Amino acid sequence: MICIIPARGGSKRIPGKNIKDFLGKPLIAYSIEAALNSKVFSEVIVSTDDEMIANVAREFGASVPFFRDASLSDDYATSPDVIKDAIWRVNSGFSDVCCLYATAPLITAEILKEAAGEFKKQECKFLFSATA
Repeated sequence: MICIIPARGGSKRIPGKNIKDFLGKPLIAYSIEAALNSKVFSEVIVSTDDEMIANVAREFGASVPFFRDASLSDDYATSPDVIKDAIWRVNSGFSDVCCLYATAPLITAEILKEAAGEFKKQECKFLFSATA
């Protein structure tokens, strides 16, 4: 299973939000660390168009094997298009893909392990989080 974290650099409401300090570390670091510590993924990739985000992602252990095209980095780019692009670019044989957002500081390795377990146990085609 592969984990792809989309993180573009062009946020308008909160410039640089993906790497803003949040309780002592960049916001994206929480998602990267949870993904790596879960031991669920054979690869954790950040899809970005921004060199500063890429540097922070690498610093916290994620891979940044490519830079996303500008057409997938504007206000109209969709998550499914970004994830499809990342899958195509890494040209991997992964059958299962996790999209984990960079702005999810409350995600934990335990939550990801539990979700992955249910995903496999229930033989899901897709799984997403929701709250009431």
